[in-house]
Amino acid sequence: MQTNLASWARNSEVGQEADEILRRCVHCGFCLATCPTYQILGDELDSPRGRIYLIKQVFEGAVPTASTQEHLDRCLTCRNCETTCPSGVDYGALIDIGRDVVQQQVRRPLGQRIKRYILRRLLNSIWFSFAYKLGRLSRPVLPRALKNKIVAARPVGSTPDPTRHARKVLLMTGCVQPTMMPTVDAATIRVFDALGFSTIAARGAGCCGAINFHLDAQKDALVQMRANIDAWLPLLDSGEVEAVVVNASGCGAMLKDYPRHLQHDPEYVAKAFRLASKVRDVAEIVAPQAAQLKARLSGLPESVAFHPPCTLQHWQGLSSLTEKMLRDLGFRLLPFSDAHLCCGSAGTYSLTQPDLSLSLRDRKVQSIQAVGAGGVVSSNVGCIAHLQSGTRLPVRHWIEVVDEALDTQTGV
Repeated sequence: MQTNLASWARNSEVGQEADEILRRCVHCGFCLATCPTYQILGDELDSPRGRIYLIKQVFEGAVPTASTQEHLDRCLTCRNCETTCPSGVDYGALIDIGRDVVQQQVRRPLGQRIKRYILRRLLNSIWFSFAYKLGRLSRPVLPRALKNKIVAARPVGSTPDPTRHARKVLLMTGCVQPTMMPTVDAATIRVFDALGFSTIAARGAGCCGAINFHLDAQKDALVQMRANIDAWLPLLDSGEVEAVVVNASGCGAMLKDYPRHLQHDPEYVAKAFRLASKVRDVAEIVAPQAAQLKARLSGLPESVAFHPPCTLQHWQGLSSLTEKMLRDLGFRLLPFSDAHLCCGSAGTYSLTQPDLSLSLRDRKVQSIQAVGAGGVVSSNVGCIAHLQSGTRLPVRHWIEVVDEALDTQTGV
């Protein structure tokens, strides 16, 4: 794609980065076939190619409008288009750049600004736990839209001594998962204990930065990224822990993207690379030891559908590894149509774009139910909660199902 950048863009790092990405696009349109929003809306401006054109116009000097911003907002950032693109267009980076530049020039309506501010502040604070617990107590009388956002509480159970194994990993607990689904972290700790790992909760840091980053607060997100690096890298560099393990694929994807987000920070870019090289999805730890673990499992569900989150399959490229691991563990996975498409959760997308989000959720649920699955397993807290709100089938993190099937009578 030919570009003719405006002077402000030619002389800026962000403009040069955008130009390099834009020039890779060859207008082929392969991305349209795999874009969830284009499939629903049928508007090319709500496809990757259309959004690329909008961003190109802005960098060439066109003044963005509220309509420009709306089309960029509708992107789920699922990166399915990157998996499809034959030219290697780094669309995820481009949409991040485009959104930031546009939001600096287009003032959102007051209602949107308030909503995004509240989401950022609430989800990044201790008040979220209080509000969520209150929501659970009042769930029977809540409107359906709110009730569907509340996941039923389940027993957490006890966890083993975190110091009993020589091999140690750091578990990123995230910002919303400990409140919404504390069973996921507890299950991870128990399964890792069975594999000979002590799991230490990651302290001194917080959210991976994704919430702020995708809600018009990229600078605040960078502060969170640096704080995480400062808290965790000394433990990794000293060898006290082997890796940062993440059981929410959305958080894992963001952590692995730290080098890109901090590429212009001379103090932190090298640190970001070191941290990212030690970030592991839970499947990356369990998969090499699946045979050992399988011998201790009994009572796995007869058949399940595995929903691979976009952050697992398109961002991290770990869908195939996870599916093979699950089969090696003894799961019978039922394939279903459009497994590569986003379920509509996409972080806070289900709250900022509820209509599109629900349409995608319902399509996904219908595809899963059509194959007669007895349940759904996935790898991300947002996907699990979102899908559960649209079906009576149990939707759980696969690590929870493994934990329940684990024979704890025979230790390592």
